[in-house]
Order: sequence, then C-alpha cells, then structure tokens
Amino acid sequence: MPAPDPQLILGNSNSRFSGVTSTMLQVLEHQKDLIPLAVMGEHHLPEDIAHLSFREVAALPRDRVRVFHARRNDEMIQALLLKRIFRQKLKIAFTSTAQRHHSSFTKFLISQMDAVISTCQAAASYLDTKPDIIVPHGIDTELYHPAEDRRAAWQSLGFPGKFGIGIFGRVRPSKGIDILIEAAIPLLEENPDFTIIICGETTPKFQSYQNKLEALVAEHGLSERIRFIGKQPFSRLPELFRSMSITAALSRNEGFGLTVLEAMSSGSAILCSEAGAWKEVVENGTHGFCVPIDEVAATRAALKKLMDNPPALDAMGVAGREHVLKHYTSQRE
Repeated sequence: MPAPDPQLILGNSNSRFSGVTSTMLQVLEHQKDLIPLAVMGEHHLPEDIAHLSFREVAALPRDRVRVFHARRNDEMIQALLLKRIFRQKLKIAFTSTAQRHHSSFTKFLISQMDAVISTCQAAASYLDTKPDIIVPHGIDTELYHPAEDRRAAWQSLGFPGKFGIGIFGRVRPSKGIDILIEAAIPLLEENPDFTIIICGETTPKFQSYQNKLEALVAEHGLSERIRFIGKQPFSRLPELFRSMSITAALSRNEGFGLTVLEAMSSGSAILCSEAGAWKEVVENGTHGFCVPIDEVAATRAALKKLMDNPPALDAMGVAGREHVLKHYTSQRE
C-alpha cells in the first residue's frame, strides 16, 4: 500500500515471524487509527498498512520531526543511520524487553536513543540506566476470548480426557517442555481426566530433544495423553487456548512472554515459571500458580493443586480474563 507522509515509523527488519513481530502487529492495529504511520519493511503486514523501504524513509521531506520506534538492534542502527547520515529529523524510541545482560555494542546503541521503553521491571533491571517508561505488552482480547463452554470446546478437539493442559511454543529445552512432562507423568498416571497438548514447531536441531521426551512418555504408557501436535496455523491458536483448562508456560528464560496473557484472556488457569514478566502478571492462587524456574518438584506440586480442584480452574480463568482486560490489552499498550 502506498505510504502517507508518516509521523511515526515502525521498524520491521526481521523477515522471520517472532514475538517481536506479533507485538508490533497487535499494537499497530490501534496505532493506525491514532496517527499517520508507516512500517519500514513489508514483512507480515496486512494489505491496508503502508510500508516504506530504508531508501524511501531516507528520502522523506526533512521539514518535521518524526518518531522512529525500534525494537531490535538492527532497527536502532537503521534509525541512527537515517538520523546521522541522511539527516532525517528523528526522535528514536527503543523498547527493551530482553532479560539478559546486553553486549557493549547494544549498550552503546541504547545510549544513543532519545527514549527507552521497557516492558516489565525484570527487563528494566538489565538496563544500565532507568527506562523512561515501563509499558507492559498487551494482547487482542477480542481474538483471545473464553469459550462459551470450555468442556465442549475441549471435546471438539477429539483428544481423550475431560480437561486439557496446553503448552505453547517451539519445542526446545528453553521452553521447559521437559519440566512439564516430568512433573505431570505421575499425576496423569493417577488422574485419567487430563491430557497434555504440546503445540509448537520442532526444528531439526531439537528433534532429538522431542524424541527423548516421546520415548519417556511411551515408557509410562501415556502416548495418548501427552500429545505433540506440532506447529499449528496462527488462526487456530485462539481456539486451542480457549479449550485448555490449564495453560503451562515453563520457560527457563523469556523476554516478556505473551503466551500467559493470551491464555488468561482465553479463560485458562495458569501454571508458569518466574521467567519473563510472568512473576509480575500472575497472582498465585488467583490466576493459577507461578513456580521457580527449572524446578520439577515445585511444578508438580502446583500442577497437582490445579488438577485436584477442577471447579477452581473456572474461577481462575474468570479472574485472569478480568486482570488482562484491566491491565494488558493491546489498546492500552
């Protein structure tokens, strides 16, 4: 789509769809109605969103100040080149969500920004200087909504048992799939009402990781009740979320982690690790449970509490939905 003369330019440098891309697109749906904007890079954009190349941004009239919002290192570099070399009048804002110590080069880039945004206190703690503002990520609460009848929604998927436990994300050690499986095996052996669905892509690099987990599951006779369903179309994810009585997110490390918000908005009780922003989002006993990272025993204890009290799962789902509507919508972000 041809671009207007934008007041806001959004970086979109990565051709691979990622959590950063998802965040940008969800917020974009609301920003486009508030301010003239364009996205630098056409990757994954809806047809009604204007996009510009680097060359086209460099050639924009230099008669006004514009804001450039960067979310990645290379977008900070692009913005600085436009400002310093091509003399565009830019104010550059950078959102830092990573929970790790930044390299010297990244620290230098951040120091050149006009404003720094962080998404949670945990991410902010890794910055050398305090961010200008903390703005939590939000999600589309109309897309991620509770089922009218979650039991019926679960049954429509065709999996065994009465209740679903879902874990979403790429199948790799960092996502803690093994933690959930090790914690759940003895509980599933005692309770036939629950089935675990593992939804996410397995790349060749991590196929052996999945193979080992499937062998462990088979050894305990649980192959029908711990299912790897692979990568699913993005359009199907909301249906899966609202079918789950419990959603697990047990990452060993995470930037922010939209999965928990998407699950809460869908009315699912939560079992999460303290990675990402989850410790700040989930209230123990109200929305589910947040457990220490990489601790199977603590995860099993929390999961048992959830599985032992199915009626409480509905109340947790309602509370989680209300919490997201109040604090974590994409409109608010």
